[in-house]
Amino acid sequence: MTDLIAKTGMDKRLAEIVQPVIEDMGFELVRIRLMGGQVPTLQIMAERPQGGIEVDECAEISTAVSAVLDVEDPIIDTYTLEVSSPGIDRPLTRLKDFDTYEGYEARLETSEMIEGRKRFRGVLAGVEDGEVLINLDEGTIGLQFDWLTDAKLVMTDELIRLMLKARKKADAQGAGDTLDETKFDEIETEQSRDEEQ
Repeated sequence: MTDLIAKTGMDKRLAEIVQPVIEDMGFELVRIRLMGGQVPTLQIMAERPQGGIEVDECAEISTAVSAVLDVEDPIIDTYTLEVSSPGIDRPLTRLKDFDTYEGYEARLETSEMIEGRKRFRGVLAGVEDGEVLINLDEGTIGLQFDWLTDAKLVMTDELIRLMLKARKKADAQGAGDTLDETKFDEIETEQSRDEEQ
């Protein structure tokens, strides 16, 4: 497991507990963070191996993970569990993410200075020999995956279009689960007529 999925020692311990549960359910752990505050929040990001996750699936993961965490009891204090999708401007935590989102803008941060800086913003150019390639204004550079401390997609119009297209495709594949909007429109029309009379 990389430090991008679980950064701190506690995050790694929690990941060891919840990752098998999430994987047994057919999902992948994208990121886990125990964040401080008056009531700490355990944030888990998950998705299907091919990408995407539904709200009801997040609820199912939450229920399963809660049961395991209640037994293992790794967090002493009261906390809030939050299970979500990685979102549009998602964190990139696995080497495969850099291939999947090749051609999209990202922000990367390294643990050490590379060519005089730690922060890089550019267009992802895939992965080669364990290096994440990124196109910068001055050219393409390769950063060892192990050097990365943070990586995230940048919200752009192109990225939003990609996510909407993926969502539309997912909705079309699960067409049996969707509402028949024509019937909904008819109901609205009938209600409107009743109101007019």
